[in-house]
Amino acid sequence: MSKLLVDKYGRIHNYLRISVTDRCNLRCVYCMPEEGMQFEPDNRIMTYEEITEVVKVLAPLGVSKLRITGGEPLVRKGLDQLVSMLSSIPGIEDIALSTNGMYLAKFADRLKTAGITRVNVSLDSLNPATFKAITRGGDVHKVLKGLEASRKVGFSPIKLNVVLMKDVNDKEVEQFLAMTREEPIHIRFIEYMPIGYEGSKWRNAYMPLTHILETCDRLNLRYTACEDVYGNGPAQSFRLDGAAGTFGLIHPISDHFCSSCNRLRLTAEGSIKPCLYWNDEYNVRKHMGDPKAIEAMFLKAIEAKPETHEMAKALAGEQLSGLPTLRRMSQIGG
Repeated sequence: MSKLLVDKYGRIHNYLRISVTDRCNLRCVYCMPEEGMQFEPDNRIMTYEEITEVVKVLAPLGVSKLRITGGEPLVRKGLDQLVSMLSSIPGIEDIALSTNGMYLAKFADRLKTAGITRVNVSLDSLNPATFKAITRGGDVHKVLKGLEASRKVGFSPIKLNVVLMKDVNDKEVEQFLAMTREEPIHIRFIEYMPIGYEGSKWRNAYMPLTHILETCDRLNLRYTACEDVYGNGPAQSFRLDGAAGTFGLIHPISDHFCSSCNRLRLTAEGSIKPCLYWNDEYNVRKHMGDPKAIEAMFLKAIEAKPETHEMAKALAGEQLSGLPTLRRMSQIGG
């Protein structure tokens, strides 16, 4: 391998998150507004062939892990075709899927056959009414059926992403932890991030993840740190004594993990985002058909990647050194 995607801070980038659509069948409160979203027209969305072309350029540069995201990736037709195309590229070792789980029961089998090995499912509440309120209309029972289908087809690991929100789902921590006792489910609690928000609305719902361990201590739940979850990424993981699964903490604000960041993002319309938080983007779609130009755009994005985001400063209302993105999470791919 002649080159690697290494930035000026020595971080090696072997992981690409690929958004295949900015559309979604839900309207989660932390991801997109209830109404008024302007979606990209179909002709501005990258084709599966274009996405495959980009990954063929990146694989020889050391990118070996992919994650398919959205919006909700399963609203895009024929997603298993893209997965098959990507899984056939030499050097690609792992393709994961992030989904809200609403359509997962229907597509789990064909996605597994195509090459998806593991899934991350957004599940912010186990209470049907709370889940419906957070997602603005979602049915938690459909997500639970999707999890059952994922177990049956053999996705491993299966992770649940829970965005912790004060006075919304913070009283459900014990229920989520209980899920890990009998099943090899990996719960990942995530801090509420200020992506796409002007103003301070998100601060009212923000809650540091110290709440999780404090809950364990209050309930006298014994736990130990563990590092045995594949694709652990930025999560700090723990296992309750005797539990089949684990729980993890992803705290980009209270304890950011920028120094070990190994990821880049490709938006649905073909822009490279070096960092989730900042506004900087580099459009690569205009270079389709020119592998050298595609490579050069990624190297340019890597060179411009900042050392850190400043979400903690945003929480404190302090002056930032750059311009945060105004895109919603659904438009970036998370």
